[in-house]
Amino acid sequence: MKEFQLIESFFTGRAQSRKDVVIGIGDDCAVVAPAANKSIAISCDTLVENVHFFPDMPAKDLGYKSLAVNLSDLASMGAEPAWMTLALTLPEVDEQWLAEFSEGMFEIAEYYGVALIGGDTTRGPRSITITINGQVPQDTGLTRSGANNGDWIYITGTLGDSALGLDILRGKVTADKPDSDYLIGRHYRPTPRVLAGQSLRMLASSAIDISDGIMSDIQHIIKSSQVGAVINVDSLPLSDELKRSVELETALSYALTGGEDYELLFTVPEAQKGALEIALAETGVRFTQVGQICTGGQLKLLNNNKPFEPTNLGFEHFE
Repeated sequence: MKEFQLIESFFTGRAQSRKDVVIGIGDDCAVVAPAANKSIAISCDTLVENVHFFPDMPAKDLGYKSLAVNLSDLASMGAEPAWMTLALTLPEVDEQWLAEFSEGMFEIAEYYGVALIGGDTTRGPRSITITINGQVPQDTGLTRSGANNGDWIYITGTLGDSALGLDILRGKVTADKPDSDYLIGRHYRPTPRVLAGQSLRMLASSAIDISDGIMSDIQHIIKSSQVGAVINVDSLPLSDELKRSVELETALSYALTGGEDYELLFTVPEAQKGALEIALAETGVRFTQVGQICTGGQLKLLNNNKPFEPTNLGFEHFE
């Protein structure tokens, strides 16, 4: 199968239809028509075989996750998903793999109304690069730089599940079913908090998605906002499946440094705490207060008001 046959067979006919796509797949460039008074939010992520996923990862789950991690970036900005491009590098044409990969990718694309408008295919070690575009009302996008002394720190969902799921796949940890299935599922299929991010636009002072572990990611807010932070480790939201599978200290380490949770970490001023309860209640997303912004430019971890030291510091590329 040649390149253009591959694109036609597995991607062109499945693309989500949007009225704001003027020219889609099939031309040298795509052309879109953004809504009035909205800015474009753009994010790009690459997943590489043997770095971000195992060769035997189910292709349908890989297709799903490839887009989900990009949607999480839009969620952290409070943006509404709109368009995407896909660059797919493959060692060979495997039609069954492509059928399953595209099925998983379009499953989540259709749910969030994302249109595939272009991309590229080439031969080489397997990798997936998605560039996603969203729209956000002008001057309302969330950033990492708005946190202030006294703001409260919150997290959506639970932490550590994905990292433990990965260690189960690696054979480093064993867990009983159905807990192991749940944890592996959290690794394969993270939930981008798109609606929660949009609800936070006028409430949160800063936000970021948790991709490399909360200990690593909160440093971006600390640096950009020129503040410090205190996190109460005993307040971190842990799933029952995580707590049943490992000891509490290990569970806390997974929650702090595991990464690939793709939950939202955000800060909220005291005056907006009441409005936050109402806004996120309407999305059905669980959220937990885990600490507070302070001065000093440093991160402090407390467990029952005592200093806490985790076993590692989170994921770092090229480490």
